[in-house]
Amino acid sequence: MKKIIFLALAASAALSAPLFAQANPEETARLRDAALQDNLAWEITEGLTTEVGQRKAGSDAEARARDWAVARLEALGFSNVRVETFEVPWWERGEARAEVVSPFPQSLTLTALGNSGATPPKGLVAEITGFESLAALEAADPVTIRGKIVFVTHRMAPAQDGSPYGPVGNIRRNGPSIASKKGAVAILIRSIGTDKHRNPHTGVQEWKDGAQPIPALALANPDADQLERIIKRGKPVTISLKVTAKMDGKRSSGNVIAEIPGRDANAGIVLIGGHLDSWDLGTGAIDDAAGVAITTAAAKHIMDAGQPLRTIRVVWFGSEEIGLYGGGDYRAKHKGEKHHVLAESDFGADRVWRFDTSIAEAALPAMKPLAEALAPLGIVQGRKNGDASGSDISEIQQEGMAVIELSQDGTRYFDLHHTPDDTLDKIDPAQLHQNVAAWTALLSVAANDPVEYGPVSVKK
Repeated sequence: MKKIIFLALAASAALSAPLFAQANPEETARLRDAALQDNLAWEITEGLTTEVGQRKAGSDAEARARDWAVARLEALGFSNVRVETFEVPWWERGEARAEVVSPFPQSLTLTALGNSGATPPKGLVAEITGFESLAALEAADPVTIRGKIVFVTHRMAPAQDGSPYGPVGNIRRNGPSIASKKGAVAILIRSIGTDKHRNPHTGVQEWKDGAQPIPALALANPDADQLERIIKRGKPVTISLKVTAKMDGKRSSGNVIAEIPGRDANAGIVLIGGHLDSWDLGTGAIDDAAGVAITTAAAKHIMDAGQPLRTIRVVWFGSEEIGLYGGGDYRAKHKGEKHHVLAESDFGADRVWRFDTSIAEAALPAMKPLAEALAPLGIVQGRKNGDASGSDISEIQQEGMAVIELSQDGTRYFDLHHTPDDTLDKIDPAQLHQNVAAWTALLSVAANDPVEYGPVSVKK
């Protein structure tokens, strides 16, 4: 009788057990393939970019976006939906105009870089001095720069992995401070982008090592070409500038957080997400409405299938564009919690082609099921223990957290990045679906894998 009762109880428990008793290859494949028909990611991206639009860090629009996100996540059935607020510096873009005064008068298309200073109220007129690289600017004698407008050019090639952005982006990140300290009255750079459109690329830079703010601007690539040609004529080139950008105190920002509670509260958190804010030139579709939409849609697929072993935490980070403020705040508030793995989508919406890992050596064999689940989507395994990361998660990653990175095809990403062209029509729905399928597979494996992925040795 006891045996019969035991068997009956066991059968009853099996019928009522959560679908995800452990990582299951067949169930992962089923969820992955179903996600290829997903429409939720498109609906979130379309809704956020249409009903809110651009979402500059610290702005009223970013605040509306947080309210929009909370309502959407609650309606989708996520638990513990909340906003964790923090303050950020507020920079006002204002107006930016430039014209070649001599030798060939004409207007230039450009935009201010984040934290740019302003010209005097009536503007300024000064001679241009040109440099072909950041290294050339660094090596220049300050005497040749003092009182002039610096122009730094470059060429950025498209690449699937986006790798040129790191070194070329240093021109934007560091060039203004270098020019200021050498006595320049302003700096113009070629936009950090790969397009040939007359759309300037904005982006953040910070005044470093005591550099005083000066006007810092990015020329659209065709206008940078034009200015190069003018300079090569060999005559002194004079430009007039008027820039009204300014810093103006602090504003509120915040991270929107939602969860799928796991069966085991001690099993750790699978953290996924993207960033909610965007620059103010476009509507932030690829950077990064698509990222929060992809990860949220994937989490929804897992939630609808049953309760996972580990808690899945979805974070829509605030104020990424101006300096990873959301990531920093999350680290400060949650670094004491156990995170099983981190992953972020912040590289557009084109197809995922590779996945990289930064996990404990002992956990590397556990990546085989993930590799097998992703292979039918055309995704290959890349660096098995390299530099996998993400923008916002890079902050808490420094605590030794494991990371899995799903790398999107970035060949055209820097045509659109930080420009007025970052709009919904640039998203390919079929590629968006593939992203959701890849993230669904990742969550199905990682949230139910009993193998511990971390801790990871932190690079000093």
